[in-house]
Amino acid sequence: MTTDGRTEDRRNREPNRARPTSPSLDAPAPSEDLEEADRRGLSDTFRKLAANASEAFGSHWAFIAAASLIIGWAATGPLFQFSETWQLVINTTTTIITFLMVFLIQSTQNRDARAIHLKLDELIRASEARNVFADLEDAGEDELEAFQREFEALRRSGKRGAEAVTEARARAFGRTDDSPEDGA
Repeated sequence: MTTDGRTEDRRNREPNRARPTSPSLDAPAPSEDLEEADRRGLSDTFRKLAANASEAFGSHWAFIAAASLIIGWAATGPLFQFSETWQLVINTTTTIITFLMVFLIQSTQNRDARAIHLKLDELIRASEARNVFADLEDAGEDELEAFQREFEALRRSGKRGAEAVTEARARAFGRTDDSPEDGA
C-alpha cells in the first residue's frame, strides 16, 4: 500500500522483476503468457521487418539496384544465347520478389491505414463533426452512398464551414427544408 491508502500493482511498476512461481487466481497460466509473448514477439518482428523493408525498398537506391539487375541480366543474354534458362532466371527472380513484396507492402499499408483512421477518429471526436464518421470504414455500402450523396448536395449548395456543418446536422436529424433553425 502507498501512503495514501492505494495499492500498487508491482507487475506494472517493476517489469523486470520475476513473477511469483505460485499461480494466482487472476494470472494467466505460464504457457498462456509464453504463447502471448511469442505471438507479440513474432508480430512485432514482422512489423519491424515490414517497416524497414518498405523504407529500404521504397528508396531511390532500391530502384537503381533493380534497374541495374535488369540491365546486367539483359547484358548477359548473348553470353547465354538468350536461352530459356536465362529467361527463367529473371522470371523466377522477379516473381519471388514480387510475391514477397506484396505481403510487406500490404502489412505496411494496413498499419498506416489503421493509424490514419485512429487519428481521424480522434479529430472527429474532438471537433464538432458528427461522431458517426468515426467508424465509417465499417459502414455498409448503402450508408457510404448516402453520405456521398449528402456531401455532393452540400458541395452543390456552395455552403462552407459552420453553415455546411449546420446543414449537415439538420439533414442528420431529419430536417431537410432550407428554413432557418429557429423557425423564422
